Amino acid sequence: MGFFDSEVVQQEAKQLFEDYQSLMKLGGEFGKFDREGKKIFIEKMENMMERYRIFMKRFELSEDFMAKMTVEQLKTQLSQFGTTPDQMFQQMHMTLERMKQEIK
Repeated sequence: MGFFDSEVVQQEAKQLFEDYQSLMKLGGEFGKFDREGKKIFIEKMENMMERYRIFMKRFELSEDFMAKMTVEQLKTQLSQFGTTPDQMFQQMHMTLERMKQEIK
């Protein structure tokens, strides 16, 4: 069975995408949130980013050809913006840390 044939992989990918879309939509209103709302949003973003990092690690560790191609495509796309997957995660972490400092 291929990596993408797994029902678990398909479900997690679907859930990550839906959660990401929802949080991005909600993030546009971040400035209007009260302090607790901002904390909850940041926590949800951190959780989603950790799930995404784990999901990507599963791709990297897989022997499946399509999973390896997906990782290479992501690296190629990010390199066009002058970054790597690790740098992308670091940047998101730094952004969330700044957001935390702003609400203290």
